[in-house]
Amino acid sequence: MPARPSVLFVCVHNAGRSQMAAGWLRELAGDRIEVRSAGSAPADSINPAAVEAMAEVGIEISHQKPKVLTPESVQASDVVITMGCGDACPYYTGKRYEDWKLEDPAGKGVAEVRPVRDEIRTRIEELIGSLLSREPLDIPVQG
Repeated sequence: MPARPSVLFVCVHNAGRSQMAAGWLRELAGDRIEVRSAGSAPADSINPAAVEAMAEVGIEISHQKPKVLTPESVQASDVVITMGCGDACPYYTGKRYEDWKLEDPAGKGVAEVRPVRDEIRTRIEELIGSLLSREPLDIPVQG
């Protein structure tokens, strides 16, 4: 894994799950991990319930725009995390692929999106741990 790994989140519309995941990763990892998201059939705009659910925890994703999945975005990423887009994501050797089974927030209200948001946060925390586990710890040396 390079010094600054890159992660691509992919879902069908790039309007809910992948945007929430990208928002969490940007928030929790800062600039230590490069973040991308895309969709196999991008929507016109971000799901308003996803925007509201993320705003509740202080993360602004309303300015994000759904983007189309391209082979180049997959090739430029070290880790590709799919969320319900199945075989639409091209496969390249040497990439780490994960498929996160998450409920699709499309057409749901914010109350139904909150559990998805919270599950994504848990997975993002685990992902950060796995990607940055080799970072040196800031522990003072005694002696």
